[in-house]
Amino acid sequence: MSRGIIEKALSGFYYVNTGNRYVSCRARGKFRKEHITPLVGDWVQIQELEDGSGYVESIEPRKCEFIRPAVANIDQMVIIASEAIPVSDPYLIDRVCAIAELKGCDVVICVNKCDLADGETLAQIYEQVGYPTVRVSAQTGEGIDTLRTMIQGKLSAFTGNSGVGKSSILNCLYPDFGIETKEVSDKLGRGRHTTRHVELFRLNETTLVADTPGFSSFDTTEMDLALKKALPQTFREFMPYRDACQFVGCSHVKEKGCAVLAALKEGKISQSRHASYMRLYEELKPLKEWEVRRDK
Repeated sequence: MSRGIIEKALSGFYYVNTGNRYVSCRARGKFRKEHITPLVGDWVQIQELEDGSGYVESIEPRKCEFIRPAVANIDQMVIIASEAIPVSDPYLIDRVCAIAELKGCDVVICVNKCDLADGETLAQIYEQVGYPTVRVSAQTGEGIDTLRTMIQGKLSAFTGNSGVGKSSILNCLYPDFGIETKEVSDKLGRGRHTTRHVELFRLNETTLVADTPGFSSFDTTEMDLALKKALPQTFREFMPYRDACQFVGCSHVKEKGCAVLAALKEGKISQSRHASYMRLYEELKPLKEWEVRRDK
């Protein structure tokens, strides 16, 4: 038996890095019977065969998992945003932040293209929340060393709306990244499916990056139901005020005696973040648990 991490999953094959080589594996039938799907990021035990292939025998406990994109054990979500074209919608950033909080995953906000627009307004919103925030330029290299330090030794998932420069940042972080990506691609057969799956890239011995699809991929009815149940808890800046609300179960929308709304009025919570909360609240409000069961 060998231990390794799944760095790519495609068409029923799991490509496991055991530390010295990649092994193309199938999953044992027991996983299907137990309704368990191995995910990219899973640490697994595999049985290697004489022909160099193998079988996934067991999956180690996960620290977190995402349904879509299908990835596990993420240490932090690095959300790439921009105040230059294309300008990132704070609501989409906040929705991913809320899902990351729901899953117990840390968040890093990276505002790119600060050579074109300084990104200060966007950065200040998330600095006020308490998220680690960095402004960078993949064009000039500004802030890249800081970002490199922030992801060192962790498994980070990079996401962001199309055009914000995820690939440019990765190549700027590690000048050999493009070459390494090609080498991994040759080993794993990566090619035309690049936008259809999640894949891990090892930037150095201890630092891995998952280049995930864009914001729209963080969207499933089942996850939305869980988000609805815990929405106030996923906005961390609400936490100091929630227990001071006049009524138990306050939704922090328009109730009298709401300490969160008082903090908002005093500027202790940003208008942008609360607007995102309100939008999520209204979108999730009609969702019923029986609808999720029906869809399964």
